[in-house]
Amino acid sequence: MVKIYHNRMCSKSRQTLELLHTAGQEVEVVEYLKDTPTAAELKQVLTKLNMKPEQLLRKGEKVYKEQFAGKSHTDEEWIRIMVENPSLIERPIVVNGDKAVIGRPPENVLTIL
Repeated sequence: MVKIYHNRMCSKSRQTLELLHTAGQEVEVVEYLKDTPTAAELKQVLTKLNMKPEQLLRKGEKVYKEQFAGKSHTDEEWIRIMVENPSLIERPIVVNGDKAVIGRPPENVLTIL
């Protein structure tokens, strides 16, 4: 079963979820704005993505621009910031076993199915 960190208000997230269903995948949907991943879960996802926390930030978000733009933080601090402000987490993220991708574009998920 694949897991998608999903925001139903995001068109790319909806397209990615539909692509997973079309591909016949059993999907666990995590609406991460309501059910925010813990710091430990986020670390695991980042490892699977092979990304640093700062690379996963949505830098166009208002909260980022107002509170974090131009500031330097450690990886641990960025993770804490994303847990406290889940809208800053790039979406959608699809996890399949020990692999993960960001569904931008949605077709990226096909590489891990």
